Amino acid sequence: MSSNTVLEEARALPLAEQIELCRNLWNDIVESKELTPGEADLIDQRLKDHFDDPDDVVPLSEVKAKLDAKYRK
Repeated sequence: MSSNTVLEEARALPLAEQIELCRNLWNDIVESKELTPGEADLIDQRLKDHFDDPDDVVPLSEVKAKLDAKYRK
């Protein structure tokens, strides 16, 4: 099954089940040991920060422009 098919099926789930799926996937990633504990902690902290203030974001277009300016010299 392709990731696009899985994503389409996940989007069809009720919101509570989508959240549970995300949590389960995240827990699997963390337990896979492919992330260091520091990396997992950093991601968890950034996710918490986002939930605490979801309006404190930088638009993707701005991020892309800054990266282009820095690395496409």
